Parts: sequence; structure tokens; C-alpha cells
Amino acid sequence: MFFPMRFLLLQARNPEDPIRAEEPRQFAERLGVPRSAIATWDLLQGPPETGHLAGFNALLVGGSGEYDVSKGNLPELEATLSFLRRVVEEGFPTFASCFGFQLLVAALGGEIIRDEAAAEVGTVRVCLTEEGRQDELFGTLPSCFWAQAGHKDRAKRLPEGVLNLAYSEKAPFQALRVPGRPIWATQFHPELDEEDTHRRFERYAAVYAPDLTEAKIRARLHPSPEANALLARFRRLLEGQGRLKPAL
Repeated sequence: MFFPMRFLLLQARNPEDPIRAEEPRQFAERLGVPRSAIATWDLLQGPPETGHLAGFNALLVGGSGEYDVSKGNLPELEATLSFLRRVVEEGFPTFASCFGFQLLVAALGGEIIRDEAAAEVGTVRVCLTEEGRQDELFGTLPSCFWAQAGHKDRAKRLPEGVLNLAYSEKAPFQALRVPGRPIWATQFHPELDEEDTHRRFERYAAVYAPDLTEAKIRARLHPSPEANALLARFRRLLEGQGRLKPAL
């Protein structure tokens, strides 16, 4: 009997933020699943209990609007980091992007810094490392590809033992893999296409790019089909495991 896949998306978005409703739809589209396959959890109220993962096939961790790992301004941040460490210890399938990438780096002992000089806002060129070319998920990508980005925090140092899969001109760590476990994370946003990124520009312009005109914003955007294919590939890899992940 076939059981539809289900995903739990952790969100750090204020209640009035319109991106809060858009984000699960965007993940669903890139995963190739109906919106109903994604349940959400509000990280502003703290993380879920690990038992809440029962019945889900994978965990997703999205971006954030007004919250930064470098500032430590997410409510219940330490509890969230502890939750992610437990997820990694148990090997629960996970894909995290942007803020989620930074949370995972911090949870596992890496270092996140505020680096406005290296901020990436728009579509950026990302290239694979040797580990990325050999990875079962990222190895399907070309050596370099376009990806959507919007961040001022970045990883200065990855956790010990974690694989660095990709880099860009301004960010030496664009993607990671926990070796031997179905856990990946990207600094860029594989769930966003160029129009999604444009809407993020409009929503968070005061935070990320207050001096950019509409023309300059458009000039920074390009299609990112290879990056956008990552999440569907992640889903297919999980389907190939042939089982529903049990509760932790």
C-alpha cells in the first residue's frame, strides 16, 4: 500500500508576515508534492518535541524574516539547536535552507557570523566541491549553477566532520551534508525561483537591500532550474528508502 509522503516545515516567521503562508507552498512545488503534504511548526513558540515527527517522512527548515543566528534573537534558540542535534543523532531525514542551514551549523558546533560585506541578495553562482560532485544528491548537478540567495549571516566554520558540498564567490560554505545520514542543508534557497526571490526582495527590502531600485533588483535575478530540482531529487531519494521514518 502506498502512503503519501509527509513533511514538517519549521518556520521562523512573524504572524503578520505574508511569506509565512507562501513558504510551505514554495517547498511543496519544488518537492513535487501537494501543499497538504506539508505541515508547519512555528519556531517562535519553540521547537516541537521529537516525538512530533512521528508519521512524517522528513523535516524541512526554512528561512527567516527578522531573525538571525548571529544575533541570537530567535525565541528559544538553544532549545531549537538542541532539537536539531537530536534529529542529527537519530539520522532523521532533513533538508534545511538559508536560516535553517545556519541553525544546523550552529547546532553541530560550527560558527555563524554576521558579514554584511559578503551578503548575497539575488541569484548567485554556486559551484560544487569534490565532495559535492560525489554526493548522491548534489552529484546530479552541473559543476556550477545558479541559485537564489538572501542572507547577511554566513558560516565562517563548518562543524567538525560535516562535508562542504558547494561554495560561491562570497560564501565558502553554500551546502553541507552530514556523512552517512540523509541530512542536507543549503545556504541558498532551492525552494525559490527568480519570481519568488523578487517577492522576497519586495517584502524584506528594508532588511537586505534598502538602496536597490526595481531595475537593479531585476538585474540581479536569473532562472535557477538546477538548484530548484534539488528538493524533488531529495524526495525521490527518500522514496527509494522504501519505508516511513519511525518516531524518534
